Amino acid sequence: MAIKDIKNFSDKARTDAELKAKLLACQKVRELLTLASDNGFHFIEDDMYPPNEPQFTADQLSERLIKALLRA
Repeated sequence: MAIKDIKNFSDKARTDAELKAKLLACQKVRELLTLASDNGFHFIEDDMYPPNEPQFTADQLSERLIKALLRA
């Protein structure tokens, strides 16, 4: 269920300009989790890391979170 919540949050951020801007402004995973929770999506940090497939794209995340979550 958590992976589905991450995907749904990511999908919403693709279509909601205000949410996308707030997501891009997140510099820490905790900030991302708080933003997700504030928007009704609940998942934990461990669900975002490999071996799970990344649910976010590089254009959705700050440079710092790209390095942490996408291993780019």
